[in-house]
Amino acid sequence: MRLRIAIAVASTIGVAIAAYLTYVHYAHVSPVCTTGGCEKVQKSKYAELGGVPVALLGLVAYVLLLGTTAVRGVTAAFAAVLLALVGAGFSGYLLWAQLDPIGALCQWCLGNDVTIFVVALLCVVRMLTEQSE
Repeated sequence: MRLRIAIAVASTIGVAIAAYLTYVHYAHVSPVCTTGGCEKVQKSKYAELGGVPVALLGLVAYVLLLGTTAVRGVTAAFAAVLLALVGAGFSGYLLWAQLDPIGALCQWCLGNDVTIFVVALLCVVRMLTEQSE
């Protein structure tokens, strides 16, 4: 139960970050930024995948992860770990994009990177310790 609560809390942080970046995208406003690179990152070609903002994809993923915490059992734990690991991998790709081709760092994206890494780690621990229902 504690793991599911921890995953829910971390996923809620992810929802907040992704919701803010989704708002920034659709409102066509500049994100609040202390690194100086947020706007450059948000306007790069890496900020969308197939015309869909990656922030919106992250928002959907975090909401789904949050949903898995309401369900006990191995199936929910497996779904969560799969989603979280895919999210962490994609987040790693986007971190690479910030560091190399874009050449700018976004504090919101870095916050997301830490958040999805924590969620993925917690989901792996949950999967390894979850009991069959």
